[in-house]
Amino acid sequence: MFNNSSKILFMMIMIIGVLITVSSNSWLGAWMGLEINLLSFIPLMSDSSNNSMSTESSLKYFLTQALASTVLLFSSIILMLNNNLNMEICNSFISVIILSTLLMKSGAAPFHFWFPNMMEGLTWMNALMLMTLQKIAPLTLISYLNANNFLMVSVILSVIIGAIGGLNQTSLRKLMAFSSINHLGWMLNSLMISESIWLIYFIFYSFMTFILIFMFNMHKMFHLNQLFSWFMVSKSFKFTLFFNFLSLGGLPPFLGFLPKWLVIQQLTFCSQYSMLMILMMSTLITLFFYLRICYSAFMLNYYENNWIYFVKFNKFNTNLFLILTFFSTFGLIFISLFFFML
Repeated sequence: MFNNSSKILFMMIMIIGVLITVSSNSWLGAWMGLEINLLSFIPLMSDSSNNSMSTESSLKYFLTQALASTVLLFSSIILMLNNNLNMEICNSFISVIILSTLLMKSGAAPFHFWFPNMMEGLTWMNALMLMTLQKIAPLTLISYLNANNFLMVSVILSVIIGAIGGLNQTSLRKLMAFSSINHLGWMLNSLMISESIWLIYFIFYSFMTFILIFMFNMHKMFHLNQLFSWFMVSKSFKFTLFFNFLSLGGLPPFLGFLPKWLVIQQLTFCSQYSMLMILMMSTLITLFFYLRICYSAFMLNYYENNWIYFVKFNKFNTNLFLILTFFSTFGLIFISLFFFML
């Protein structure tokens, strides 16, 4: 088990790896940053109270990322040789291979097979880093490539698989994993439109994901039946939970609708109505299973189990969560009023 100073050191190295990848001007430097990021994240994954599942998840993550890194390095070398020696190798084919490795690193469909099962063995803090911080470097490298046709296929598969995969899930970590895949499809689509819209979407998605995972980690929740049991403990917890769920799903007038609003507006300007229809239908499916959970919580009586006990939580954490929930719930209204006044 690592102490807190060691964990902070690994997190700093992980952030340095992301910065090296983002600021690199060659594929070799980007690969080096990805490897630094990988080797600093694996000790954080394996250092967990659930030793068997965390070790299995760290091994799955290492094998998947090592495979993607090997193919990325090989493709980068071929691409550099092709540019320097004028070899008769199609650059677009190499770009598709590089894009596939980056999609595998980020967990996008159709290379998402490792992501939900690996999320099941992580702690909430590691899951938060995997769904937010670990996606910055691959998505930044994807923006450098010109393979929009293959990227569009990945967008469609990501939003569909992310929406359908979360329908019958009872594990909160797998539910968040499929939600991340769905949002990743939206982010890839925004990346095809404008990098500024992608950055806005990623910031808002990270904020909403942080609120939910902060709450799950504070209450030590991992399954849906734990949520229903806690409704007997706190009524305010019930409302704040599902306000954040609906905000993450993108339901207006919550804050989570704002980044999707920007993507919908740009797709309308570009007359990409078929892609817009697919994205909106996937969001409706996502909102369906969120609202189904909400309906069960608000409309049905759920009696307290014998093993439920009351815990006195940190007042600072509770107040911080309520403040973040307030911004997640009413943030869109304040932002709209601000731009209306301008």
